[in-house]
Amino acid sequence: MRKSLNNPKDFDEIKTRILRIEEHAERKWGKMNAAQMLRHCDRILQVGFGKIVLPKINPFIKSIGILTKIEMNIFNNGIPPNMPTFKEVIIKENCNFEKSREELLASIDEFAEKSAKNNLLSEHALFGKMTKEDWGFMEYKHLDHHLKQFGV
Repeated sequence: MRKSLNNPKDFDEIKTRILRIEEHAERKWGKMNAAQMLRHCDRILQVGFGKIVLPKINPFIKSIGILTKIEMNIFNNGIPPNMPTFKEVIIKENCNFEKSREELLASIDEFAEKSAKNNLLSEHALFGKMTKEDWGFMEYKHLDHHLKQFGV
């Protein structure tokens, strides 16, 4: 069964897992600490709202992104550790843990509101055309990936 932020049970599961993260949790891979990861996940959600604009990319790279989205939909794959991302969503600065968590939880609620009104972007710089179902699935996968990174 494909999980999605559009499914109330999956939505609540993600929020509960976010509340279980501890500030000094050890990461299993990558460079971000827990506060930076929360902020990164918040920025990724903001891409779907149009608040953060990703640059256009090479058509060949975009075709790989579209194929990756299709593969994830077919096989229900997760995101592998240490995948590259857009510089617009990379967090290097120090972040306040509680503030980052609160902002992420607020953005998840905003996602639910926008998705219910079908008010998410219809195009992603890497993944191409996006439906609200695509957004719900891909955002769940992204959040799940980073929550597993910190053992939740």
